[in-house]
Amino acid sequence: MIERNPPKLSVGAQCRLLSIARSSFYYAPQGETTMNLDLMLLIDKQFLDTPFYGVLQMTWHLQNEGHGVNKKRIRRLMRLMRLMPIHQKPDTSKPAKGHKTYPYLLGGLRVERPNQVWCADITYLPMRRGFLYLVAIMDWHTRKVLAWRISNTLEADFCVEALNEAVHRFGPPEIMNTDQGSQFTSFAWTDRLKRVGTRILMDGKGRCLDNIFIERLWRSLKYECVYLHAWETGSQAKAGIGAWITFYNHQRPHAAHGGQPPAVGYFNATQTDQQVQAVA
Repeated sequence: MIERNPPKLSVGAQCRLLSIARSSFYYAPQGETTMNLDLMLLIDKQFLDTPFYGVLQMTWHLQNEGHGVNKKRIRRLMRLMRLMPIHQKPDTSKPAKGHKTYPYLLGGLRVERPNQVWCADITYLPMRRGFLYLVAIMDWHTRKVLAWRISNTLEADFCVEALNEAVHRFGPPEIMNTDQGSQFTSFAWTDRLKRVGTRILMDGKGRCLDNIFIERLWRSLKYECVYLHAWETGSQAKAGIGAWITFYNHQRPHAAHGGQPPAVGYFNATQTDQQVQAVA
């Protein structure tokens, strides 16, 4: 919008025309300190083991481990990491003001075929000098990861990109289940699902275990891949995550299908459904 070396107008003149403070144009975000990044990694690892820890419990845990932290710092970092304990406080997956939420109705539903129910979630990825966010879309029945994207912000765009890829490659699901985060209550996300005829369901507030299968995916991904590396760049993280998800889908045995990888379970079940439909 503003050119640094314009032929006619100075940067100051351009800022005045756009009603932007000149200092805002030159401001560069400083990012998190090394101490905070280290604390975020510790919080992330502990949260995978104790997803019921809220701000107070996490603060006590870190203090007991010898870290000089207070509730204010831990609350800010947990919100930044988008961590929501099983109970409601702090509620870090709140919809944005004006966004519609949807009920959770999967309890008691028998999920018995691919593309009947998909789920999506976002997790924090630690880097050597910062962090990123990862969204994944998973088939509930087979646990196959259908699409994923990495972003350095929590805007809804990267979630919608992953959704578009999944729908393009596998067709729309009957049901999509997510939490109540602003990315999943946004118009861009919900409108895309409505346009392909998908029913929208959402976890109850403070109920991360309503989406238990993708929570298990995050645990496996982080202990088997993320925590074993200290990625310097987003491209390194993207390559590492991509390699692990390919391994997870096509090679890693999964108990849900008698030891077969998720992709084998997905495509076997899909082919069976097609054969049944052809006979009918």
